[in-house]
Amino acid sequence: MYLSQVEVDNNDRYKIQDLTHLGAYHNWVEQSFPNEVALTERSRKLWRIDQLNGKQYLLVVSSDKPDLQLLETYGVKGSARTKEYGSFLSSLDDGMKARFKVVLNPVISKKQEVSRRGRVFPYLSEEDQLNFLLNRAEKNGFLLNAEDFFITERSFEVLKKSRQKDLRLSKVTYEGILEISDVHTFRKTLTEGLGRKKAYGFGMMTVIPGV
Repeated sequence: MYLSQVEVDNNDRYKIQDLTHLGAYHNWVEQSFPNEVALTERSRKLWRIDQLNGKQYLLVVSSDKPDLQLLETYGVKGSARTKEYGSFLSSLDDGMKARFKVVLNPVISKKQEVSRRGRVFPYLSEEDQLNFLLNRAEKNGFLLNAEDFFITERSFEVLKKSRQKDLRLSKVTYEGILEISDVHTFRKTLTEGLGRKKAYGFGMMTVIPGV
């Protein structure tokens, strides 16, 4: 596994003019793995956009290394880097506490009388959004106390797909402190993601141990 990062070149508006919706970011990530594109075999990748000290970064978790030049397609030249992620994952253990950050699409599926399939609705209140993560913590290998995590950002993001109506997806960023309760499951959460719409910038959790 690999963890990669590149600074988004927000100072060059012409360069990033295509980055107007989640699908464009998804395509950027996918095109950064040319071998997969050539073979038309796509592996699971997690990504998200982070803000740090006034700069914007694209983070990517993947099973293979991206092409760093392609990762800089919309990035600052020379800012892309990647590192092996497996040794960090191996260093995690049950009972360890860590600071975390995760971006999720908190929703609920409700059955409709006229359809067998449920319709998906976003959780809109802060309480419901907090409970969304709290209720999913243990099955994803970690424990949360309600007073130890919080929401740092809430918004709606546009997802465009060809020949489909534009979607507005609820985006909620959580940060706080967790405790690893099942390290094998937790490693899977870090590498495979949590929740829905993982291909479009949701579900990627990062942690910094040693709280």
